[in-house]
Amino acid sequence: MAALRRRLVKRRIRIRRTRGRRLRRALVVLLALLANLVGAAVVAYHLTKIPEPHPETAMQSTVFVDDHGDYLGRRGPVDRQEIPLSQVPRYVQEAVIAAENRSFRTDTGISPRAIARAAWATVSGGDRQGGSTITQQYVKNALLSPEQTLSRKAREALISIKLDRTRSKDEILQGYLNTVYFGRGAAGIQSAARNYFGVDAKDLTVSQGAALASVINIPSYYEKAGSDPKVTAKLVDRWEWVLDAMAHSGAITSAQRAGARFPAFRFYPPGDTDGQRQYLIDAAASEAADRLGITEDQLARGGYTVRTTFDLTAQDATAELAADGTDKKTGEKTGEKTAEEKAGGKKPAEVKTTGDVRVHTAVVALVPGDGAVRVLYGGADYASQPFNDARDGAVEAGTALQPFSGMKLLAPLTDLTRTAAPTPLRLASAYATAAAHGVYATPYTVAKITRAGRTLYEAHPRTRTAMTRADAGTVAKLLYGRLDAPLATQTGAAGLRTLWQTTYDEHLTLTVALFAEHPAKGKKAALPAPLPYTAGSRSLSVSEGVWSKIAGTAEGHDPAAEPNPGLPTGQTKPILATR
Repeated sequence: MAALRRRLVKRRIRIRRTRGRRLRRALVVLLALLANLVGAAVVAYHLTKIPEPHPETAMQSTVFVDDHGDYLGRRGPVDRQEIPLSQVPRYVQEAVIAAENRSFRTDTGISPRAIARAAWATVSGGDRQGGSTITQQYVKNALLSPEQTLSRKAREALISIKLDRTRSKDEILQGYLNTVYFGRGAAGIQSAARNYFGVDAKDLTVSQGAALASVINIPSYYEKAGSDPKVTAKLVDRWEWVLDAMAHSGAITSAQRAGARFPAFRFYPPGDTDGQRQYLIDAAASEAADRLGITEDQLARGGYTVRTTFDLTAQDATAELAADGTDKKTGEKTGEKTAEEKAGGKKPAEVKTTGDVRVHTAVVALVPGDGAVRVLYGGADYASQPFNDARDGAVEAGTALQPFSGMKLLAPLTDLTRTAAPTPLRLASAYATAAAHGVYATPYTVAKITRAGRTLYEAHPRTRTAMTRADAGTVAKLLYGRLDAPLATQTGAAGLRTLWQTTYDEHLTLTVALFAEHPAKGKKAALPAPLPYTAGSRSLSVSEGVWSKIAGTAEGHDPAAEPNPGLPTGQTKPILATR
């Protein structure tokens, strides 16, 4: 036992004597390891290149709006439009920072704590961890793959640091706001503003901006806000949390915080938009691509905003009026008589159709002397009939062209009277020429094309003289009926197969064309069919309704005082040819 104690004492003495040497060696090893790690990090940093954004991230859609700026629809593979940060209100920027990364303006592009959490979760097999900075989110979503591995997370951190050191905070925030997913299919703040609130990003209110910022956290869940009460309630809590942070940081005033009210969201999911608007988008997309000298595919992916000449309110009213009360397949509508029947014309039994008959309605409204197309109704449903009857359909003219008989018409109306079946757009253009005292204006549907706030194209009327002023006056005398009549009206037909009605004054020309057919079946082609006996009243209803939507109606005008029972009511107010 004594010998064992002596050995232990000697060992303790030896350990004490060598402790300093061993600590120094350990410290040297640790410092060498740290130096190697730092050196490796420095080398990795310098070797790291900031990658280009993913191709799908760079893709954009092209948005179409009507003459008043109301959203019409879009074309493109991704619902995204890139805008400069200057078009995002400062309080919207601060709302996103308050929701996603409150140290964004001062951090180095990474959050060491978040990286450590994510690394531990990956090693331990735990749940995915969030908490990345805005810079890291942008790098992950736009520049790297979303896989959750240590190597990718390390590369994300290096790129984020380098991005923060080589780009301004505004550049990073702009890239983030243009690519982050907001739900409802919207990538980027501009598409999100339209999909949630029906406005451009520049027009977002404080409350709307805070709501969109709140959605980013779980977009697939919060996108149902406005239609799901439970989701809405949770989003309201997060929205208030974001606003409180904005008020605390001074991004908004206490008065703005006190006055904030949770905004109304557009209904989700949206309804089917194929019915009518695709006809308009088809026409405008073709014209816009031609004006820019690119293909329609390039237009769809280019992130343009195409301001059309259409009046969406009038277009929607036209669709409702054209479909009102008439079965698409039979064309039957019983219980009414047309003005011709009341006046002693054909009996219903002689005009009424039998069998499987489909009635087509085409409507064109445009501005005389300018050419801007306000309404282009080419069919009841684009999904079942993508062919546009108003723009491309050949409708038998019959007596619709009689007022131009014997006149010397110049290009592009030279062969008008020899055309057996003009398109409704062409016939409307001819009457618009008469309304403009002989000046023909090429019809157009695109008023302006912009991208990222820069105007690339702006329409100007293309006009030329196509008939003499005297001949235009002759047409007016025939159509006005009397000197003090407010509107000129021409009703034409080709037997019982087609019915035309055109109304005009100096500000607007409106043409309604109706024709019927036995639909194609198998190998059997479609065949003309007689119109139902209600066609006259239907044409009158559409014409009156559309005219009043675009031009307005004067008080005190008595339609019974007009000699022509088919004359639409209403006195026009001035219409701006271009806006």
